[in-house]
Order: sequence, then structure tokens, then C-alpha cells
Amino acid sequence: MPIKFSREWSLIVALCCMWTQVACDHSTAHSRDRVLPVEKAEVVAAFPHDPEAFSQGLVVEGGTLYESTGLFGSSSLRIVDLETGKVQKIVRLNDQYFGEGLTKRGDQLIQITWKNREAFVFDAATLEYKTTIRYAGEGWGLTRWGEHLVMSDGSSVLKVLEPETFRVLRKISVRADGRAVSDLNELETVGNEIWANIWHRDLILRIDPRTGEGIGWIDLSHLFPSNRRPHQEAVLNGIAYDPVKGRLFVTGKNWPQLFEIRVASLPEPAVKKP
Repeated sequence: MPIKFSREWSLIVALCCMWTQVACDHSTAHSRDRVLPVEKAEVVAAFPHDPEAFSQGLVVEGGTLYESTGLFGSSSLRIVDLETGKVQKIVRLNDQYFGEGLTKRGDQLIQITWKNREAFVFDAATLEYKTTIRYAGEGWGLTRWGEHLVMSDGSSVLKVLEPETFRVLRKISVRADGRAVSDLNELETVGNEIWANIWHRDLILRIDPRTGEGIGWIDLSHLFPSNRRPHQEAVLNGIAYDPVKGRLFVTGKNWPQLFEIRVASLPEPAVKKP
């Protein structure tokens, strides 16, 4: 037979359920708002880098570095020898373009622009221009994530793009330490994560692209102290990861060096050393 409760007992049960839900919500919020761990990068090696290069996008493959540089009238796409920093091939953009993020997809390089709303596709071996892809909004950073591309625009939102058309497939709202993280700039895919420079901060944020939640910070403030930089905009910008050898490189705008760094959160390389 059914059990009948008094009004008083029903009220007690309802209050208990409410307090349980409040406690669960508080626990979930606390988990979302936790302070993320900070790793200090270890410098493995330093390589020459063109101090005239206003670095915006960086890709590495073996001993070759691909670099996109910015500024109106000075933007370029380069193939650089990693060890020596020597520019092997260069294509200069027309003066009305401000070069930004860069990624490699197969045998092609894709370079975006800041406010021009145009992405240029080049042959990776020869830097021969192939085509232009148009998109909405600003372009800051770019990385290849699986079959798709991910682009930043200086906000706290990353756009997942169809690579042939730049059609927006979905958006990722990025949060860390309990708040939205704006000024997301240069991007790099590292394992199953997306790593992002934060404009005007000597930090990289590790991001879970499925949820947008921050996983941890990487502190790079000791690489090139601000009092040695040539100007205020000579900030950290440029992340390049070689998944085959497990090597990670960073630089900045008009920095004279490119740094190979190591952090504990780097995934195991695809090819392990003998």
C-alpha cells in the first residue's frame, strides 16, 4: 500500500533535496573555478631568430621552420633553417596585408591576415601562391586540429573551421581560473590539447578543445625579459610543436632567439629516441 507523509515531513524532504542540490552546484562551480597549475618551462636550447621578424605564426617540421610575420608593409611568409635561423625562402605580402597565424595542412601552408578577412594558401615546398579563402571577422592565430582548423580572433572564443572554406563548424568558449580568457593569440595543437599564447602576457594556456576549459598555464617570463625587448609590442608570440620528435619551440615578435623548451605536460613523441 502507498505510504502517506505529513505536510511537515514532505517539507523536510524537500528542504533536504534543495540543500543537496545547492551543495552539488557549489562543488561543480568550485571545480570549474579552481586555480590551474603553472609550469615553468625549461630551456633546452636557443637558436638564432631574425630580430626583424614580427612573428605571428610558427610551424616546425624536422629541421624546417615555417614562419608568418606581420605589420603592414612588412608581412611575409618564410621557410627558415631551424638550426641557423637563415631564411631560405620568403614571400612578401602586399603592403595592405597584415600577416597573422599559420598552419601546415598536407603539402600546403595556410596563412591568415588580421583585418583583411583573407587567408592565403601556398605550396609548402616552393611558397607558390595557390588560392585565397575569405572569412568573417579578424584573424589572429591558426592551428590544424584533426581534420579541421581552429582560429582565434583576440577574444575568448575559438572558431572550429572547415579547412577548404573556413565555414564555422562550432565555437569554443575558453575559460580558466573561473573566468573567460580573452586575447587568445597564436595557437598550436599539442597532443589532444590546443595551446594558446595570451597577447601581452608571457604565458601559454593549455586548453581542452572539447570543453574550452583551461588545463594549465606555462610560464615563459624568464626566456626574454621585458627590459631587453626593443619595444612594447615585442611580446611572446609563436608556438611550434613537432609531434614526431616531441620538440616544442617558442619565440616572440622581433625576438633575436627561438627557444626549444621542455615542460612535464608535453606528450610522448611519436618516435622515441633509441
